[in-house]
Amino acid sequence: MAGNPAKRVAALIGGGLLLVIGVVLLVLPGPGLLLVLAGLVVLANQFPSIDKYVDPVEKRAMQAMEQSVASPLRITGSVLAGLALVAAGIVWGLNKQLWLGGWPTGSSLILSGLVLLGLLAYSYRRVRAKRAGSSSGRSSNTVSAVDDA
Repeated sequence: MAGNPAKRVAALIGGGLLLVIGVVLLVLPGPGLLLVLAGLVVLANQFPSIDKYVDPVEKRAMQAMEQSVASPLRITGSVLAGLALVAAGIVWGLNKQLWLGGWPTGSSLILSGLVLLGLLAYSYRRVRAKRAGSSSGRSSNTVSAVDDA
């Protein structure tokens, strides 16, 4: 693939950075798997040999998304964790006596909490729509089976 060398370098740097941050966030609080997926998509755009890794990571990310909203207890825990991150960010931002206190740390905690809450809402809506689609699909199959009889 003989593309624009500057575009390939930009994709390598941007995709590589997303990939590395995503791997770090797999063990830290944050959307690690989604950033790994984003990094792979950016890299696969310029480097087709990487494309084979996109589908398995996307499948795992979607499974994790569905598991995160599988029960009311998990949803409650995730919402509480997001709110706790926002609250901790406010405390860290206002109290410079804390270790790494101040708004740089506080704002990153607030952003992490908001991202968590946003991803949770997205996951919930997506899974709910998927369940509604599959249940309506079953009822239409039942109706057509009755009509055929």
